[in-house]
Amino acid sequence: MIKGLAITPPLLGRISIGRVVEKNGIRLPQKDDQFTITSQIQEKDGWVLHPMDEELRKNAPSSKLRTIPVRMLFNDADLNLRAEYTMFDRKSGRPMCVGNGDTCKRLTQSGVQSLPCPGPTLCEFGKGGLCKPYGRLNVKVGDDDDVGSFIFRTTGYNSIRTLAARLSYYQAVSGGLLAYMPLELKLRGKSTTQSHRTPIYYVDLVIKEGLSLQEAVVEARRKSEQAKEGGVDQAALDAAAAKGFGNALFEYDEDEMSQVVEEFYSALAGEELMDNSSVVSKLRKDIDSTRSASG
Repeated sequence: MIKGLAITPPLLGRISIGRVVEKNGIRLPQKDDQFTITSQIQEKDGWVLHPMDEELRKNAPSSKLRTIPVRMLFNDADLNLRAEYTMFDRKSGRPMCVGNGDTCKRLTQSGVQSLPCPGPTLCEFGKGGLCKPYGRLNVKVGDDDDVGSFIFRTTGYNSIRTLAARLSYYQAVSGGLLAYMPLELKLRGKSTTQSHRTPIYYVDLVIKEGLSLQEAVVEARRKSEQAKEGGVDQAALDAAAAKGFGNALFEYDEDEMSQVVEEFYSALAGEELMDNSSVVSKLRKDIDSTRSASG
């Protein structure tokens, strides 16, 4: 296995809330009140829709895609959803610092250093909204590929908090059979004082419509037994995934970097773009403070 390369689940497409539009020659994200499932092909007018998008809309009320039936790839909740505090270079989209609120790995001029992570609100390096939670959720949609997945990326606290809780709970109540639970992604709306009472949308994960929790667990046990009888080793798959994710310091690929900049660091969000000189300046200050602290 190539060292330094994160081995992530094979991707079939993307799940997003909204789309990217072009205004005055600038590509900007536009929020929506429904899901969009796209392929990995991007044309001048945007991402090409995946056939699953049209198929699921056929039975959706008013053609609004607000639920997506899914299954998880892994029994371990943390393998399906990887969420960390992340500071990206807003020009290149490369991660510069990734932490969990306790420790972080930070890219400096002398290499990657392990440092304390106080979280975005208390960190001098990532203050001013430069550091934010970043989550990746991989899910199976349809039955065309046994290990292929669709990815949902988000920097929203509501989506990350809700998805993390649901995955942890379903893993627990199913007796560790999360990969066999019949689930669906559900789009929910809420308004807050910060949103000036306008609706904001986040992603939830619930039991597939028409089933109770007890029925879902029974189905998970049945499918787990069928898989074992067929020779499928889910525990080995989870172990292989954990090893692949841990094969690199940061989980990212070249394609994802441009998407991070496009989706999460646009002028539409009212955030000032950070130029390379500012990045270098902050890196130098951080290096100097680290050296001073170590004596």
